[in-house]
Amino acid sequence: MKTDAAATLDAVPDLAEPGLLTDLMTLTKARLSLLVIITTFVGFCMASDASLDWLRLVHAILGTTLAAASAAVLNQRIETKVDRLMERTRNRPLPAGRMKPAFALALGLALGVVGVAWLWLATNAVAASLAAATIVIYIAFYTPLKRRTSLCTVVGAVSGAIPPVIGWTAVRPSCDLGAWVLFGILFTWQMPHFLAIAWMYRDEYARAGFVMIRRDDATGAHTATQSLLYTLALLVITAIPFFAGLNTSLYLVLGLLLDAVMLVCALRFLFERTRPTARTLFFASIFYLPLILGLMIFTKA
Repeated sequence: MKTDAAATLDAVPDLAEPGLLTDLMTLTKARLSLLVIITTFVGFCMASDASLDWLRLVHAILGTTLAAASAAVLNQRIETKVDRLMERTRNRPLPAGRMKPAFALALGLALGVVGVAWLWLATNAVAASLAAATIVIYIAFYTPLKRRTSLCTVVGAVSGAIPPVIGWTAVRPSCDLGAWVLFGILFTWQMPHFLAIAWMYRDEYARAGFVMIRRDDATGAHTATQSLLYTLALLVITAIPFFAGLNTSLYLVLGLLLDAVMLVCALRFLFERTRPTARTLFFASIFYLPLILGLMIFTKA
C-alpha cells in the first residue's frame, strides 16, 4: 500500500508521453508495485520453512498488489483538485482531465474488492483482513490527515508497513515476532525516507495545503531530528532478528553496516538541513531497504 513510501517514486515527475497504458500505470502507481512485491515476498519467505509454496506466494503477491493499486487509485480520486496545484502531479490522468472521476472510483473499488477477496480465497482471512485494513487506513485516515497534521506521515507509515505482514500471515495466519519485526523495519524505514522527501518538496506541499511537516518547522530542525530518531529506532529493530534467532551473525554484522550508512546520512541532514543532505538521505534509504531485506532472506537461520 502505499507507504509513504509511496511518495518515494512520486517524488519524480512522470515524463512519459501520456497514453492509456501510461495513464493506467500512473493511476495505479504501478512503479510502487515493485516495493509491494518485494516486501510481501520477504514476509512470505521469512515465515516459510525450508521450501516455498510458490503458488501460494503468487496469490499473496497478486492480492496484495491489487489492494495497493486500489489505495493508489482511490487516493488520486480524492485528491484530484489538490493534484492540479502541484507541478509534479498536475499531469496525472485525473487532474489533467484524461480520465473521468467516476471511472477512477469504480476502478479503485473493484481493485480493492478483488484484491481482498483473492487473498481471502487463495490464502486466508487474516491476510485478507490486513489488506482491507491497509486500504481503510490509507484512504480514511492518512489521506484526509495530510491536510490537517504532520502526524499523517506516521499513519501513512503504518499502512505502508503492512505488506510484509500480509506475506507472513499468508503462510502463518498469526502475527508472530517475525511479522512484528518486519512491520517495525518497514515503519521506521519509511519515516526518514519520507521526511527527506517532505523537506525537499515542502514549498510545493504547502502550496497544495498538505501538512507533511510541522508548520512551525521553518528551519527543518524538527524534521531532521525526527529523521535521526527514527533511524536510530531502525538500527535497534534491525538487530532483533539476530537476537531472536531468526538470522545468523552475518546478518547482524552487515545489517549494522547498512544502519551506519543511514545514520551518517541522517546526522548530515540534522547538522546541515539542506536540500542536498535531504536528497542524500532519501537515496540512501532507497538503497537500504532492498539490501536489508535481501540480507534477511539470505542469512535466515
